[in-house]
Amino acid sequence: MTRVLYDLAGADPALRFSPYCWRTKLALAHKGLAVETVPWRFTDTDAIAFSGQGRVPVLVDGERTVSDSWAIALYLEEAYPDRPSLFGGPAAAAVTRFVNAWADTILNVDMVRLIVSDIAGVLHEKDRAYFRESREKRFGMPLEQVTAGREDRLKAFRDGLLPLRHTLSAQPYLSGEAPAYADYIVFGSFQWARCVSSFELLAPDDVVAAWRERMLNRFEGLARRAPCAAAA
Repeated sequence: MTRVLYDLAGADPALRFSPYCWRTKLALAHKGLAVETVPWRFTDTDAIAFSGQGRVPVLVDGERTVSDSWAIALYLEEAYPDRPSLFGGPAAAAVTRFVNAWADTILNVDMVRLIVSDIAGVLHEKDRAYFRESREKRFGMPLEQVTAGREDRLKAFRDGLLPLRHTLSAQPYLSGEAPAYADYIVFGSFQWARCVSSFELLAPDDVVAAWRERMLNRFEGLARRAPCAAAA
């Protein structure tokens, strides 16, 4: 059975930078499920029209098609119960839903204001006009103005990570002694920034940075091996 994941790519088809797609790739690795990834770009709407919506990740698993990273995680947990759990039980899944909402509405919103102009620089030429127009409409200003002065705003961003810092000071992963889907959610955001921008979001002595390093090494360095601007 062929398992396929449509995965957001930049001008370089090997550059895969969506935080949501990273959540799914790590979830699949956690379950030990092989997948073929297909590079997809913002304007390739026809390529995923079969999914009934216009965003990635889209997972095709045999006869099943699932979109949205959270829905995919729930599907993988239900479809492959004999493989390692992404959550560790229904109660943990409910708490992880909160982590998912926090990352979507707080972490990613704060992070994008520090890196959005860098995202524009890694896109395929066919995506650039769409991305700039849609994001500048969202922010009400040119992308370069959104990230202007980001060095001065970095401390506030880092201060906002205090709940992560407290948790990771007491245990190696957000999920405890080993990573699970809560870690993949939050790490996906930091991997997004790492893939598109050389602007360092974390201080080297931060416990969050140490956690990120551990996550980069998981699954034989799956995320560390990925092409990224931070390593350029």
